[in-house]
Amino acid sequence: MTNILKLVFSNFKYIGLSIAIFVPMLIGLLIMSEYVFLEPYVVSHLPSGTEFGFALIVILSALSAIVIPMNVFRITLLHNSKKKMGGGIAGSIIGAAAGACSCGPIGFAVISTFGSVGATATAFLTNYEIPIRLVAIGILILTYFTTVKSLKIECKIKS
Repeated sequence: MTNILKLVFSNFKYIGLSIAIFVPMLIGLLIMSEYVFLEPYVVSHLPSGTEFGFALIVILSALSAIVIPMNVFRITLLHNSKKKMGGGIAGSIIGAAAGACSCGPIGFAVISTFGSVGATATAFLTNYEIPIRLVAIGILILTYFTTVKSLKIECKIKS
């Protein structure tokens, strides 16, 4: 597994892509989850009891920054076979989107415009924010191992 990570991230293009995914995703999720405030000054605040949620955001961002460049690498190697490349990217997108479903004030404002359906959705997201992120992390971990296996077998990369 480490040989595959070394192979993928030996190219600065994939390191740059990883940074371009990690930083905006981390900052965006921290802002939406109200760990970072932008007005009147840039201030961060980690209330007591929310450390686990903060850690999940960091893990989610890091896994996305690892899995997505690996799948881009895989796509470049398998560009002729669209059937082989579909699963890894789908898992990456689903995992990142599920984790990015942050239940911050922006999400509440958008959902609450839909009346009672919005209120139900807001209550659901509030109650299940941590489980949604845990599921997203699980999807990203599964996608990581699937991608590693695919690179070993289909691309004939030895670990």
